[in-house]
Amino acid sequence: MSTTSILAATAAAVALAAASAEAADRIPDTQQIRNVVLVHGAFADGSGWRGVYDRLTARGYRVTIVQNPLTSLADDVAATKRALDRQDGPAVLVGHSWGGTVITEAGVHPQVRSLVYVSALSPDAGETTAQQYDGFTTPPEFVLDIGADGFGFIRPDAFAAGFAADAGAADAAFLRDSQVPIAMASFATTLTNAAWRQKPSWAVIATDDKAFDQKMLHGMAEKIGARVTEVAASHAVFMTQPDVVAGVIDEAARGAEDAARGAEDAARGTGAAAR
Repeated sequence: MSTTSILAATAAAVALAAASAEAADRIPDTQQIRNVVLVHGAFADGSGWRGVYDRLTARGYRVTIVQNPLTSLADDVAATKRALDRQDGPAVLVGHSWGGTVITEAGVHPQVRSLVYVSALSPDAGETTAQQYDGFTTPPEFVLDIGADGFGFIRPDAFAAGFAADAGAADAAFLRDSQVPIAMASFATTLTNAAWRQKPSWAVIATDDKAFDQKMLHGMAEKIGARVTEVAASHAVFMTQPDVVAGVIDEAARGAEDAARGAEDAARGTGAAAR
């Protein structure tokens, strides 16, 4: 066989293997949970989810990205519920950072089957987001500028170190210059719902996160009973580690479906035994 033929055969084999791997990653036609709703956090917008979006849609998921106004918890919850109302079936609800508070409140929506917290906050009903910080020390790299109008930005000269240390320089600069300020009063709003008390939860914890104390992240995940995946990443883990985040979301969809199927089987068994 000529060198050209060998190279052609090798290229064909690589393409076939790639196609097979992609097919293996696609969700089965029988899977009911096929929708994912992504909720960004403070100081960012939905564009950071692009890598996760691409990976999930390649697997066959229908993905919706919420654009939070960050003007109040109520406004962000309303934006998220508006997106959930548009789903054509059950969904996984995902939140990054402040988005965790939003999905905790909004996740009682009947379309939500499971929750994914991506380096995210998870207050309980009757608590505020600010209370989650009690007893913990935010790393010194994370520095805010709060204006007279009560809206906060991450200080530009601290943005890369505090938010996106593992992003490339160009990406970190784009995130810095496109950041969306949050009304700081949102952190003092008391939640009325805690969706994680009703629905199974998963958590991605970025081990190099400089926006939160690591003990705080692990404490919140333990409190809500989340299945935890750790990854070496900055607070921008939702953008810099799309493979890991998409994988956990896929796990949350399949896991919630398996749990629901198991509950149905158990109920049928109980009914049969009663007869």
